[in-house]
Amino acid sequence: MSQKKRIKKRNTPHEQSAKGNVVHSVFDDMSWHPLDEEIDGRRDKKFIKKVKPRSEGQELLMKQIAEKNLTLAMGPAGTGKTYLAISAAVDALEKGEVERIILSRPAMEAGESLGYLPGDMHEKMAPYLRPLYDALGDRLGGKKVRQYMDDGTIEIAPVGFMRGRTLNNAFVVIDEAQNCTYVQLKMLLSRLGWHSTMVVTGDPAQSDLLEGMSGLADIANKLEAVSNIAVVRLKSGDIVRHPLVAEMLDVL
Repeated sequence: MSQKKRIKKRNTPHEQSAKGNVVHSVFDDMSWHPLDEEIDGRRDKKFIKKVKPRSEGQELLMKQIAEKNLTLAMGPAGTGKTYLAISAAVDALEKGEVERIILSRPAMEAGESLGYLPGDMHEKMAPYLRPLYDALGDRLGGKKVRQYMDDGTIEIAPVGFMRGRTLNNAFVVIDEAQNCTYVQLKMLLSRLGWHSTMVVTGDPAQSDLLEGMSGLADIANKLEAVSNIAVVRLKSGDIVRHPLVAEMLDVL
């Protein structure tokens, strides 16, 4: 943490009166947006204030994120890598260590260009970022997530739009990085600016790219020996979903 500068967090007022909820709503259509749903006031107060690791691997991941400026978290589904990354981002924001949270995730699942999807960038990316929105809602509550998205404290930055940027005073989460090529990941990692932290999550075994195109495993192997960079490899024993998930992933 010695390299992370404490800064004053922005306190921009919420300019819109409409309210939305990002937690616990599940829709099948691509028009879902985290800010469209009405907030259940009682449920919105039940956000999680502190996250504790549930396995040795998770404990190591939380420690490395706190100590390193760049952490690559790799492991199978259900190991909590995305949730812990978002949780660490929220902690850093609320402690004033960063000014903003930047979320990015390849939109590979649909097999189509974002340019052909309706709406602004938040609306285009929202369906692909639902796991991240859910984690943000759990930690902050729906009202605060909406406020932070409205005033730019939480920013959505598609992978293709990151080129040429320098991300200072930010906590950056790159999710589903197994769907990035080597060149894309190299570009993303080079966006890291002063007083920033970046966490890259993914599972090389679950890439939607053609065989050999994912750059995550290659990048991780090369960066493992670099100081102030951590590579954490979570195992099936770190899965915190139904025990059957770990058994299935071991044989599939």
